[in-house]
Amino acid sequence: MHRSPLSRILLSVCGAGVLVLGACKSSGSQGSGSAAALDTQGLLLPTEGMWLFTQPPRELLAKQGFQITDEWLEHVQKSCVRFPGGSGSFVSADGLVMTNHHVGRGSIDKLSTAERNLMEHGFYATTREAELKCQDLELMCLMKIEDVTASVHAAASRDMDQAVAEGARKSAITALTDEAKRRTGLDCEVVTLYQGARYHMYQYKRFTDVRLVFAPEEGIAFFGGDPDNFEYPRYNLDCTFFRVYEGGAPYRPEHYLKWSRSGARENELVFVAGHPGRTQRMFTVDHLRHLRDMRYPKTLASLWRREVQLKNFSDRGDEYARIAKDTFFGVQNSRKAITGELSTLFDPAVMQSKERAERQLIEFVEADPLRRSKWGDGWDLVSGGADRASDLYTRYQAMGAANLGWGSRLMSIAVTLVRGADERPKPSTSRLPEYADSDLARIERQLTSKAPIYEALEINALECRLLQLGEWLGGDDPFTVAALGGKSPRARAEQLVRGSKLFDPAERKRLWDGGKAAVDASDEPLLALVKALDARSRAARRTWENEVESPLKAGYAKIAEAKFAAYGESVYPDATFTLRLSFGRTTGYPEADAMIAPFTNFAGLYKRWEERHKVDPFDLPQRWIERRDKIDGGTPFNFVCTADIIGGNSGSPTFNAAGEIVGLIFDGNIHGLGGDTAYTDAQARATSVDSRGMIEAFRKVYDAQALVDELSAR
Repeated sequence: MHRSPLSRILLSVCGAGVLVLGACKSSGSQGSGSAAALDTQGLLLPTEGMWLFTQPPRELLAKQGFQITDEWLEHVQKSCVRFPGGSGSFVSADGLVMTNHHVGRGSIDKLSTAERNLMEHGFYATTREAELKCQDLELMCLMKIEDVTASVHAAASRDMDQAVAEGARKSAITALTDEAKRRTGLDCEVVTLYQGARYHMYQYKRFTDVRLVFAPEEGIAFFGGDPDNFEYPRYNLDCTFFRVYEGGAPYRPEHYLKWSRSGARENELVFVAGHPGRTQRMFTVDHLRHLRDMRYPKTLASLWRREVQLKNFSDRGDEYARIAKDTFFGVQNSRKAITGELSTLFDPAVMQSKERAERQLIEFVEADPLRRSKWGDGWDLVSGGADRASDLYTRYQAMGAANLGWGSRLMSIAVTLVRGADERPKPSTSRLPEYADSDLARIERQLTSKAPIYEALEINALECRLLQLGEWLGGDDPFTVAALGGKSPRARAEQLVRGSKLFDPAERKRLWDGGKAAVDASDEPLLALVKALDARSRAARRTWENEVESPLKAGYAKIAEAKFAAYGESVYPDATFTLRLSFGRTTGYPEADAMIAPFTNFAGLYKRWEERHKVDPFDLPQRWIERRDKIDGGTPFNFVCTADIIGGNSGSPTFNAAGEIVGLIFDGNIHGLGGDTAYTDAQARATSVDSRGMIEAFRKVYDAQALVDELSAR
């Protein structure tokens, strides 16, 4: 991975928790009396930030020549939707939603069969009646944001033990969420910002009737496969279109983004609105060391193991490859992303910049007795939590304290049934947060989904995890012994899956409706396994929450307040898989001795196809070969810009200042893989499918004129 020169990193206080080049200026009352607040001018790169819609970067955008308005923000906000694991947007008055093929691939895969492989052959509904209803896809549109910081903070007093205080805040969050859902009828979620310094209530309209309209073949959506993933130049039609229905009719959104007639120009200001998953730019140096030395290496080893197992599974035959493809893609994508993130943390320039910036903020706090008394122990709290995280991480992961589902749908269902039966009799505020009243309807919909579950893939997933338990904990550990039940990993996985009745949605509903009595009376082997493991798993979770999460949140809340005192509150928090606004310029970048142009075109696609000998993963779908002469080779296909994105932004609309679609985010280049820790615009770029390329393909390759007309309507 490219090592950015220190002068280009300029890691920001607002996201990264890193302050650069210690210029100070006199300021008004910040912290204690008249404080010397640190100067933020020049710290942010011109197009840096994943900004809250309630806190847009007005000054930065003004420097770009754009005056943002509240009306513009509301229009964009209510035009966007959140997919499971990604982003999307309304793009027509009849509820048409655009996202990436790789964001929608789970739904496409569930609609596929051995006889009708939509991943391989693509899909286009020429009429509304031909649109395919997705099995369990739910989309969320953000309608309103409320600041509930005061209510959450009021739940915990200063003299409380950290773990007790965190428990009180969680109970308050559940109560606020349940009350807001009753009051508004919307799906509500309290979002932790600045690692606990601020709390916002996000209120969503949920859509549960979503239908597939268009999906290209995987061969063009993911042309180049893993070798080209996170690379540039790219040539991908990574788009999919769904339609939202309400009451059996196409939903009529109040807001949607119109299609640009002309696309983006080079060096044009463009915007990205989406749901970046998570960043660690606020993390302290000690916490980053935990990621570098423990969490990322462990995660990477697990991903490599799973990738090899899935490759072997897929090689057993075409149908095995088909049912594993979605999981295999996700594992490969994660492996490449984590590799880039780990490489960034091994870059001495990055860590030295972090250390220098952290030291600068500590000196600011230590310079004033009141600031020191309020926030001075923040770094020690985080260091203590990070140390405990390193001590506990292997056991925490192995025991499923984060996720006892083990990558198996059947196991995840069993966990939900067992824990749901235990949790639902309790008051909502006393339950595990994921079983609050506000979440129960969603859980039941997921449990009763008719999406296919494949026996062979389930056995493979459970065998993988049972093998890993032995590696992480040892064969004689009580947790491993209980999990294996006296059998080898393969035999145990086969016993659990082949003896399971949880393939049947009706059986899952019966157990959910019957509660604890039904679960306890069942002879379901997976329920028995979960019950045998759950007490240990819950105990590991409590230990992690009390000894890792509680001090981390307490420490980061103090550090965030110190940053507010030093820099003001016009700073962006770490990503939280909630709606954010980014912006950038459509510019190329230097690579070795060459300048990479910002745009690719269809002529480049066919050249790449020929250079790579037309073989997988560079083989084109047949219709793209047959219709080559119909396509204008000069039409822009993909492009890059400097917008600040991360995983979760996939499917985000790229649009111009007028709010018109010019592209669709689907990736970032290799230089952006360290973006969870730091932003740089030297070479890091966000990659989009060009709006002009999509229209050209719809017309010339797919004969999808009705789709073109709907997108072009004014």
